[in-house]
Amino acid sequence: MTRYIKRHSLQARLTHDIFVISCILLAITGLFVFVAPLTALVPAEAVFVMRMAHRVLGVIFTVVPLISAIIAPRGVLHMLKNYTAKWDKDDVTFIKRFVPYMLGPKRVHMPDQHEVKSGQRIADGMLIVLSLLMIVSGLMLMLGGSSIKMVALFLHDLGFLGLAVFGLAHIYLGLGVFQPYRRTARLMFGDGTVSESDALYHWGHWAREELESGKNIIEKE
Repeated sequence: MTRYIKRHSLQARLTHDIFVISCILLAITGLFVFVAPLTALVPAEAVFVMRMAHRVLGVIFTVVPLISAIIAPRGVLHMLKNYTAKWDKDDVTFIKRFVPYMLGPKRVHMPDQHEVKSGQRIADGMLIVLSLLMIVSGLMLMLGGSSIKMVALFLHDLGFLGLAVFGLAHIYLGLGVFQPYRRTARLMFGDGTVSESDALYHWGHWAREELESGKNIIEKE
């Protein structure tokens, strides 16, 4: 029997997965709506469909996390507590060693981390800020006048570039492409559990707290 720790609820996983899928589809449809050379490659009818799909996806991108937050306010407070927690020495060391770790994980020993790693707080924080920028600028593009739309388009492009950078990094690590993160894709695209050994490796402080409490421990063959 192998022990696993339940890390993410079904609601959290569904919210994350819907948000990610809508974000990817928004990027694809947005390219055909806002990039003139690509727009010219397809018929006007296809551009119209892309534009309408982009708006519908924008609503999903905005509303799904909002509904999830309303349904589970305690989850939101728990997330805020983790992301605004005071950094300790291990958090600082983790950031300092992250680049060398990415280049040579077998040679670099990373310190124990809490439920949310210090690097994840920075990266996810940027994703949240950039997502809000995309939502606000998108509404400005839909509802604003011509002068406002010029500013909104610049902000929308800026937000897209930022999301592309941080989003690809998130996908690279989250899907387990980087070897030490292998098997972690199941956290959001599986059953939300992480093995005891992986938990201790990636989130040592949090894993030991969970193992001591025993509340979220599951045994599997």
